Amino acid sequence: MKGGGRRRASPAAVPEPEALVTRVVTDVAGVDKEFDYLVPAGVAAAVRVGTQVRIELNGRRVGGWVVAVGVEPPTGLALRPLEKVRGWGPEPELVDLAGWAAWRWAGRRRTFLSTASAPTAVPVLPNPSWRPPAAPAGLGATADLLAPFPLDRPVTLRLAPAADVTPVVAELAQRGPILVIVPSVNRGSTLATRLRRAGGDVAVVPEDWAQARAGTAVVIGARAAAWAPCPGLTTVIVVDGHDEALGEQQQAPTWNAVAVAGERARRAGVPCVVVSPCPTLDLLAAGPVRLTDRGTERQGWAALEVVDRRQDDPRLGLYSDRLVSRIRAEPRVVCVLNRTGRARLLACASCGELVRCERCGSALIQQPEGDTPRPLVCPQCTLVRPQVCAECGSTRLRLLRVGVTRVSEELEALVGRPVGEVTSATVSWPDTSVLVGTEAVLHRLTPADHFGAVAFIDFDQELLAPRIRAAEEALALLAHASRLAGGRAGKVLVQTRIPDHPVLKAALSADPGILSAGELPIRQTLRLPPVTAVAVVSGPAAAPYLDGLAALPDSPVEILGPDRDRWLVKATDAAVLADALAAVPRPAGRLRVAVDPARL
Repeated sequence: MKGGGRRRASPAAVPEPEALVTRVVTDVAGVDKEFDYLVPAGVAAAVRVGTQVRIELNGRRVGGWVVAVGVEPPTGLALRPLEKVRGWGPEPELVDLAGWAAWRWAGRRRTFLSTASAPTAVPVLPNPSWRPPAAPAGLGATADLLAPFPLDRPVTLRLAPAADVTPVVAELAQRGPILVIVPSVNRGSTLATRLRRAGGDVAVVPEDWAQARAGTAVVIGARAAAWAPCPGLTTVIVVDGHDEALGEQQQAPTWNAVAVAGERARRAGVPCVVVSPCPTLDLLAAGPVRLTDRGTERQGWAALEVVDRRQDDPRLGLYSDRLVSRIRAEPRVVCVLNRTGRARLLACASCGELVRCERCGSALIQQPEGDTPRPLVCPQCTLVRPQVCAECGSTRLRLLRVGVTRVSEELEALVGRPVGEVTSATVSWPDTSVLVGTEAVLHRLTPADHFGAVAFIDFDQELLAPRIRAAEEALALLAHASRLAGGRAGKVLVQTRIPDHPVLKAALSADPGILSAGELPIRQTLRLPPVTAVAVVSGPAAAPYLDGLAALPDSPVEILGPDRDRWLVKATDAAVLADALAAVPRPAGRLRVAVDPARL
């Protein structure tokens, strides 16, 4: 099995001739080897592939998972018994899948086995509950999309942003237990509530992990649900497959729930259905796309108003006359600006120098709270100093780029209404009819909050972001805004100096294919995903690891860099890249290998 480690026996007494021997992968960071242990006679009935156990290893008691039962241990070696059987763990199929994922994303099996396990020990399972939600009375234009699916690759259903996926999930649940993966906890909770109202038995993971492992009609969860148990699985559904929240980006291995869902479904011989209003090039390359009729799709996208700011008076700053009048006219409005804080970039009003940190060189920002004048702080090294230019000593600073805190203050003065601020760190939700926030505000609100208008204050920041998937991410924001605004009845306003950008054309026409048709030739020319598979290698131990990759026979990969102490490794496809990364032993020292990172 790809991703497995070399077997080692644990020391202790020689096993009895009929003793049951089990093989264990430990929950110890950096250790991916398998160890053999004896199964005490009193717990043999509770030990199966996937069972969570505790073992003694090098004088410590550590956790682990059983990956094989009834194995033949190496001859001449003594074995210790299992210290404890903690309870139920991942299904055997997920144990095998963890080995594949460790190979695919250059990681360790413990990462995926831990994700596939319950948050607390589960010694006993509840009774299964198999009642599916009631079948929808009629699927309308969606009915043709649910024709028999291929079993060897995912199928993407291109449904408009405001389309309700509940009927699709309920219909597929009539065929047997289904696994539903959503990009956020809020989305999963909403969908689970609707399915329960339709009479279905639903387990929301991780809190309902035990019920999911026992068996139920519908298992729902966010990204980690790709590893949730689902006995009798008949269909895997991924909602909003374009959403980057479905990929792990904060730490390696940088695995993606869509890819895991596709491989899991293929191994189980069941369909993998991905729902998305704006399929990415990666989804288009993975399998076929099924479309609703154009009229239905158009109704699911909000009316888009593009404010061309190329001829605006610069003294207006971020706020066009059209934006201000729209906020004044709408009962409830959400304004989006992906910059936190009060001032994100400042310059001296006297000498013009940027205000930078004397310690690390980063741009200093204004603290959102504090005395007046507010002190300056470095977001990189946390240096704090007074609001003074280090070049000329002037205390007069000019704002070049403001954050949501400053925008909320200025908009409140312009529109004459209370304005609340929302970021990912917001705990106390502001009770105002106008909100200003980062894109986190789009993820935390739902159509039930009745914000019928969404305004993007500086959309060029999204369109011109220095990332290969920036255009797809920008279209995803417009799709999310359309869903929040309620489809065609809602309004989305975009301020831009690039009114002819393909992203805006696609949203105006309610046709995401306009963007993908223009993006694919660019990716082909630059040989970037999905045309190739890539990994970003960084860390102090990167150099010797890259030397090993470069020395592989037949040069299966191309190495580019360094760029800010990061190297880009390219291969013709994911399998070639995974084989190459697995062929080179990891050197001592810190090393990060991010395979197919979403934000490249």
